Amino acid sequence: MNNLQIPENYHSPLTIRETEVAIKEVKDHFERALAKSLHLTRVSAPLFVRPESGLNDNLNGVERPVAFGIKEQEDREVEIVHSLAKWKRYALKKYGFAHGEGLYTDMVAIRRDEDVDNIHSIYVDQWDWEKVITAKDRTLPFLQETVRDIVDAVCSTADELRWKFPELKAIRLTREPTFITTQELEDLYPDL
Repeated sequence: MNNLQIPENYHSPLTIRETEVAIKEVKDHFERALAKSLHLTRVSAPLFVRPESGLNDNLNGVERPVAFGIKEQEDREVEIVHSLAKWKRYALKKYGFAHGEGLYTDMVAIRRDEDVDNIHSIYVDQWDWEKVITAKDRTLPFLQETVRDIVDAVCSTADELRWKFPELKAIRLTREPTFITTQELEDLYPDL
C-alpha cells in the first residue's frame, strides 16, 4: 500500500458506520435508477469459474488468478473471476435477453496482482452491465442517449445522497454531458 495517499489533516464527515450506510445507499439507489433508465435486469455474477470455460477474462494477460479446488468435485480447480466481459455476453444469451434489454451485476473478485492505491484494491466490488443492441443501434445519437441515461442515474444518486447525508457536501453535477470526438481532441491538442 505504498501508493496510498491520504491528504494531510483529512477527516471524514461521517463515522465509519455512517460511511457503510452511505455506500449501501449509493449502491441501492444507483442500481434502481440505472436499471430503470436502461431497461436492465439484475443477474447474479459468478464468484468463480472453471479455467477451461474461457469465461475468465485475463484483463491484460499477466494477472494470476486466485485458484482453488472444490472438494465435492474431486478437487477440480476453479478460478476467482477477474472480469465479467466474456461472461456478460454469455449470460445475455443464456437468460434470453431480447433487443433493447440488458443485465447488470455486481461482481466481487480478488485480484492478487493489483497495484494497490487510492482507487485500486486486491478486493474488487465492481458494477457491470451489458445490453443487447443491433448493428443499427451503433450510432452516435444512440450512444449519446445511453450516456445521458447513465449520467441521469448518477445525478439522481448524488441528489439522494445530498438529501440523506447533507454533511457530505456532495458535488453538484450537471445532467447534460459534453461530448467531444477524438478528432476534436487531436485538433485542440495536436502535440499530445
